[in-house]
Amino acid sequence: MAEKMDSDRIREIYKLCKGHFGDVRFVGIKYHNKIGWMAKAQLGDDFENLTADGKSSTDALRKLRDRVKKIIKRYNGV
Repeated sequence: MAEKMDSDRIREIYKLCKGHFGDVRFVGIKYHNKIGWMAKAQLGDDFENLTADGKSSTDALRKLRDRVKKIIKRYNGV
């Protein structure tokens, strides 16, 4: 299997958010001078934005995916 690219990770996070939260405006990544790489999922009006930062773009996306999965798991456990 080919190595995962950041675009694949963004699609995976988008699908997770879309399946659980419904409305997803934006999932992406950008670089900030002071913070480093920031991964962000901008959800609909009912939810806040979810963000995660990391040393690399891949690291930030992995942390964001894990955060989304943790929220979904917690929500389903209630």
